[in-house]
Order: sequence, then C-alpha cells, then structure tokens
Amino acid sequence: MSSSRSRRQVRLSRALGIPLTPKAVKYFERRPYGPGEHGRARRRAESDYAVRLKEKQRLRAQYGIREAQLQRVFKEARGEKGLTGESLVELLEMRLDALVLRSGFARTIAQARQDVVHRHIMVDGKVVDRPSFRVRPGQTIQVRPRSQVMVPFLAAASGAHRDVLPPVPDYLTVELEKLSATLVRRPRREEVPVICDVQMVVEYYSR
Repeated sequence: MSSSRSRRQVRLSRALGIPLTPKAVKYFERRPYGPGEHGRARRRAESDYAVRLKEKQRLRAQYGIREAQLQRVFKEARGEKGLTGESLVELLEMRLDALVLRSGFARTIAQARQDVVHRHIMVDGKVVDRPSFRVRPGQTIQVRPRSQVMVPFLAAASGAHRDVLPPVPDYLTVELEKLSATLVRRPRREEVPVICDVQMVVEYYSR
C-alpha cells in the first residue's frame, strides 16, 4: 500500500472511530481522536442522521466497497427472511475479497481485493478476478499454485498476518500452509468481525 493511501486510511479510520488497517491501529493508540486541528475538541452532539450516516460509512469502509455496491447488497438483504441488518453483513461477508482477508491470505481488505483483481485467487479450482464474487457454502478458496511462491503469499502461509487479524471465524476452515480455505456455511452476524450498529444502517437506508 502506498504511503499516501496509507495516510488516507489512517485519516478515515480516525474520522470513523475504528482502525481500518494494522497501521491505523498504531496511530489510533497514540491519537484516539478525530483528524484535523479540531480533532481533540469536544464534539457537538451529532444529529440522528449523522449518527446513522457514520455507521453506514463505517460498514462501507470495512469492506472497502463503493456506495452503489452497498446499496445493491442492502436491497438483496431486504428481500431475505429475518433481520435486514444481519442479512446485510452476512451477504457482504461472503464476498471473495472479505473471505481472502478472513482466511489470513492478505493483511488488509485492500490487499485482498488486489490479490483477487490480479488473478491470484481461485474458487473451486477456477481463477476468479471479481472481488464482489459471492462465495457459496462448500466452495473452496485457494491462492493459485504459481502465485504461492510470491513473497506476500509465502509470508501469509507462514502465519505472518495472524498478529493483526482476528481469529479465523467458525464459518471458515483454513489450511494456511496450503493457502486454502473453505466456506463451510453461511456466516452469522455475531461471528463477523466488523464494528457496526447494523440497525442504524437499516434506518439510514429506510429514511
């Protein structure tokens, strides 16, 4: 990740109140307040709209997706049985780039997306270059054999990202040394390691 992109991610992390990258975690520990010259100032109470907008932006930033993509998945979630907010996170979590990250093959969601776009990732033995690809339960994600000798993937296979990533969730089985993972079932909201009040997101889109 370039230094300018890294700085942008740190700034966004501080604005949203959540660390979006491992580097942002370190900045956050040193400067746990918002960006800019007024970051330390006591904040005015935010409006209901601002609170809901911030939660929506938090969710979008953690998956690194565009507004149109989030809206599309929200519409799909609204058509499912059960709670819309929970369905929204569960559907987002089945994105290929999200599962590459959760499996420990990448260090950040941006890196996971690049890995997919650059054709390093296979699903059930076929290269898939769409980060938004929806992985189905039972499907296996694997780093392409000829890509496994690249330095970033050698580091991943050795467990180099374990210190900055949450534990592998129960909906995935991972063979890290083989850079292979299987989605065993649909994720449940409470298992997904994203920080977000999903009801606020539902209220934002339902206004």
